Amino acid sequence: MKRPLLPKRLIDSLGGGFSRELGIDLSSADPGRIFRWFLASKLMGARISTKNALKTYKEFEARGVVTPEKVRRAGWDGLVEILDVGGYRRYDFSTATKLLAIVGDLIKSYGGDLSVLHKKADTPRDLEERLKSLGTGIGDVTVNIFLRELRTVWPKARPALSPLVLLAARDLSLLPPREEPIEALERCWAAGKVPGYDFRDFEAALLRLGKDYCRKARCGPCPMGEVCPWRRTSAASRK
Repeated sequence: MKRPLLPKRLIDSLGGGFSRELGIDLSSADPGRIFRWFLASKLMGARISTKNALKTYKEFEARGVVTPEKVRRAGWDGLVEILDVGGYRRYDFSTATKLLAIVGDLIKSYGGDLSVLHKKADTPRDLEERLKSLGTGIGDVTVNIFLRELRTVWPKARPALSPLVLLAARDLSLLPPREEPIEALERCWAAGKVPGYDFRDFEAALLRLGKDYCRKARCGPCPMGEVCPWRRTSAASRK
């Protein structure tokens, strides 16, 4: 397969951004949508299946608990109930506590608006640190998930590429030696843009590939199998 066709093959086979899957339009810096994606990112950042994390977010959405104030008003018991229905039982108590602390800090320090947090950040790294300073339950994984799909929305959203993205990109031979990975992938996307999508969708598709196939050496059922250089490499021999 010619390289310009890879982005389309990836997105068609694996899907694009997770925000898109949830119906959260991040084409503009709308504060309400950005908070909804932040909430979803927090849920996805825990050690729980992506399926259950997305299901749990949908439960928050169905109940209208998708603003900082409404999360706070739901209270600990209300949040635990939502988390349980979504399949978050193993982490329900701790996640409810963390969510209340996070929105409390967000309201107190930034008026409940993540766009204000972005505006006050001096640099991309400062932005990441400010996000991690909200409450006590935001780590690198959550920040990476959140900022990855804001790359073209917030100027200071420039997270490092996830190890899973790098793994998938390496397996597909998309990272030439002596070239910055982000630049190589942006060049690949520029050569094979898919109408209706953008680089964030390409990055998310690579992450899905890395998480569900490359990391587990599931070459057989992989939708990119016939075009992947690792196709004939046995799982046992991979490092």
